[in-house]
Amino acid sequence: MYDHGPMTGRGPVVSIARMPVPPSRTPHARAFLPPVLRRWGRLPSGAWAALAWCAGTAFAFLSRVRLPGEAEPTVHPGVYLYRWDGLTVMALATAATLAGAGLLRRRPPVALALMLAGAVIASTALSVAEIPLAQFLAVDVALYAIAATRPRRTGIAATGTALGVLAGYLAVRLSSGWSVGTSAELSVALTAVVAWLLGDAARQSREHADRVRAQAAEQAITAERLRIARELHDMVAHSIGIVALQAGAASRVIETRPADAREALAAIETSGRETLSGLRRMMGALRQSEPGSGAPRVPLPGPGLGPGGLGLADVGRLAAATTAAGVRVDVEWRGEPGPLPPEIDRSAYRIVQEAVTNVVRHAGAGSCRVTVGRAPDGLSIEVTDDGAGRPGEAGGTGWGLTGMRERVRLLDGEFAAGPRPGGGFRVAARLPVRAGAR
Repeated sequence: MYDHGPMTGRGPVVSIARMPVPPSRTPHARAFLPPVLRRWGRLPSGAWAALAWCAGTAFAFLSRVRLPGEAEPTVHPGVYLYRWDGLTVMALATAATLAGAGLLRRRPPVALALMLAGAVIASTALSVAEIPLAQFLAVDVALYAIAATRPRRTGIAATGTALGVLAGYLAVRLSSGWSVGTSAELSVALTAVVAWLLGDAARQSREHADRVRAQAAEQAITAERLRIARELHDMVAHSIGIVALQAGAASRVIETRPADAREALAAIETSGRETLSGLRRMMGALRQSEPGSGAPRVPLPGPGLGPGGLGLADVGRLAAATTAAGVRVDVEWRGEPGPLPPEIDRSAYRIVQEAVTNVVRHAGAGSCRVTVGRAPDGLSIEVTDDGAGRPGEAGGTGWGLTGMRERVRLLDGEFAAGPRPGGGFRVAARLPVRAGAR
């Protein structure tokens, strides 16, 4: 027999905890930035809008000053830019923009209106024929933030408002007979559209990530429910089958052989107590996993062996219990014994247990044979009987066959079940084992 560790008489332990969604393995682009830049990236959108306005204002003044190496300023200043009235207008524009930056997170429409007003007011002091791009940078930041954090219709409305203000500004100047910078204003409008596109792309990316996390959580919950269902089926179905056989045997010999009847009743009591103990442990684990229960969460052992779990080392005890109940189980071991990975060990035992349970419940056979073969690249299991077969499960419609098939599929193995040509039923599974796995 294989050396799979000491046998235990404990029933299967199933524990469940709320399964966390595994984080994405793809590194975020921010992870490649230096720590200083990562701290700057955590600034709120209102702060970025304020910084954009300050940078644009500084650029507007610098471009109107003759810097070292220049014969004349890049842009000639307006008549009253440096007078008290021009500076007052720039101060009002700055106050409106900074107020909008402070309201950007709580009240985006109001914030956008204030920033657009600041851009328009600043253009009067600068004496330009259009709203300069430097004074529109804060609006671009606001458009990005709105498109990234609000519904799409809100982002479209904000972008339409910004473009409408640019068009209205040109229309007012044309109606007043003043010159306009149409080509420059088109460039500013293009930056507004680009800002909305980038924000909308960020929103879609975030929504996609949320959907992926929700789907992963739903799949994790579904997988855990299926695992619990398999554990319940394997534990209860086998115990109830043994109880039914022992009860039938006791009823037949209770008058003629009271000692045998008492032995059968004792076996029923033992099987019932073990099953009830396993169910209590399972219910306790489920209650501890409920949010707000105040109890520590039970770690999820996964598909492998948990504390008190069963493996191929317990096949002998399973065969003895089933034989004592009236259906002889012959176990044959082939190949070189050796340790197995926990998930293979436990799944192999569950497959044998469920196949033997089906023999007891459905085959009407007096015996069955279990063959376990170990090869360098995998483990093979075969359970055969010479009974009447399982007409309801040959096509794989029974829960027992479904559970076995799911276990094998999760381990990338092969599974087959069906009537034998000469009569009876056959269940066969092959579980691959990676070289060096333990």
